[in-house]
Amino acid sequence: MQRYNILWADDEIDLLKPHILFLKERGYDVTPVNSGADAIEQVGEQNFDIVFLDENMPGLTGLETLSEIKAARPTVPVIMITKSEEEHIMEEAIGSKIADYLIKPVNPNQILLSVKKVLDNKRLVSERTNTGYQRDFRQLGMQLGDRLSPQEWADVYKKLVYWELEIDETEGKSMADVFNMQKDEANTYFSKFIMENYEEWVNKEVDDAPLMSHELFQKRVFPLLKDTGDTPVYFVLIDNLRYDQWKILEPIIAEMFTVDTEEMYYSILPTTTAYARNAIFSGMMPGDIQKKYPNLWVTDDDDEGKNLNEAEFLEIMFQKANQKQKFSYNKVTNLQAGKDLLSKMSNLHNNHKLNVIVYNFVDMLSHARTDMAMIRELAGDESAYRSLTRSWFLHSPLYEMLQQIADKKGKLIITTDHGTIRVKRPFKIVGDRNTNTNLRYKHGKNLGFTEKDVYVVRKPERIFLPRENVSTAYVFTLGDYFFAYPNNYNYYVNYYKDTFQHGGISLEEVIIPFVTLSPKGS
Repeated sequence: MQRYNILWADDEIDLLKPHILFLKERGYDVTPVNSGADAIEQVGEQNFDIVFLDENMPGLTGLETLSEIKAARPTVPVIMITKSEEEHIMEEAIGSKIADYLIKPVNPNQILLSVKKVLDNKRLVSERTNTGYQRDFRQLGMQLGDRLSPQEWADVYKKLVYWELEIDETEGKSMADVFNMQKDEANTYFSKFIMENYEEWVNKEVDDAPLMSHELFQKRVFPLLKDTGDTPVYFVLIDNLRYDQWKILEPIIAEMFTVDTEEMYYSILPTTTAYARNAIFSGMMPGDIQKKYPNLWVTDDDDEGKNLNEAEFLEIMFQKANQKQKFSYNKVTNLQAGKDLLSKMSNLHNNHKLNVIVYNFVDMLSHARTDMAMIRELAGDESAYRSLTRSWFLHSPLYEMLQQIADKKGKLIITTDHGTIRVKRPFKIVGDRNTNTNLRYKHGKNLGFTEKDVYVVRKPERIFLPRENVSTAYVFTLGDYFFAYPNNYNYYVNYYKDTFQHGGISLEEVIIPFVTLSPKGS
């Protein structure tokens, strides 16, 4: 076990010998000094893992000493110990980034606990996390083999994300490989679950079908508009936001809002912007949109090209549902658009019951990752992808928008249209020039592939997907597979492997968050 070196400064240091002996017996080396000046001198001469500092010493006070120590060694943790319970001293100490604050008299176990919190925190958390996951590993494994309901699958996925984030914080991430194997296994079972049940869900043939994209407004948003009276509601759809990314953003947003409900819903297939988001804003499945509004269903291969009519879809859906409230539709696809919308927030708040904000950043980041070398470096795995999402959010106009919504006491919904998965394994497919370019699903009339490890839909109308011609079929990848053409196969595989894609079937793409929040103090 590592021996830690402690500096303890107190003008009554001789009275603390029992405490010092107690620490030494437990493997800590303690250097005692009886003044702030001596503490500063010691810090200048050698490295300490932690400093105990009495606040009320003759000569330099504890706070003055703290300032000097932080100037010389900014990263050394300092624990302030004082007889004073004056609030302004506590605030000054906390503002100076102390590691802990203890009120005299202190007993040896208090000191030991404070040391462990500061010095052994990561090790102890890592050990507890690894033990906890090992205990849950078997239980999760047994669950995967059961016949789970859509809600139970959502609960399994939430538990997996919980452990993924916990393991990500541990030293060495020693359980990461075991966890990744279990998540892959979960995706294998989940893919089978979707293939067995999806058609029944969208045809409303079973009672336990999950909430899906095209039902979101009818079953969740419209009732909320009714329940919130005159309070404006903001429906913020962050494109391509996975559940783990939401959990990374949640602590930041929780400083402004209280989470009222956190629900998981299922994206329709394909899990792409073009299909899932149009379903959300029209309240219809893609096949129905194509039949009823062929002028609004764009068959362009580009995802964004298929999402130019969302405001029109919203208008149609409001009219059908006999919703009389005024709404605004706002799409942000770049930084300038975000700044422009930020400047209009007061106007939105004062003039509309519902303000829809579609924020495309996470989706752009996902696609940019396959196009830009720097983004590929920055988002090399799920952990880095989450970190990049958090960093972006903190410096984005969206963060400022949420602050304004909280200040104005608006009701907030945060959701997405689908998630994304890091693809690792290629799946060979052959298609003609009219086949779409998405790496996770294909549709066309002359697709060549082996039928193992994919979901094949030869009658698209059965799951309410548009049919371009009489022999159109849809093929969806499962888990972490991605489609690759035999031509220039190796180049294609190396270029797209380990990039984040969507359109297929996986926990990450299909099960996504729908969160309602109220501003703090409302």
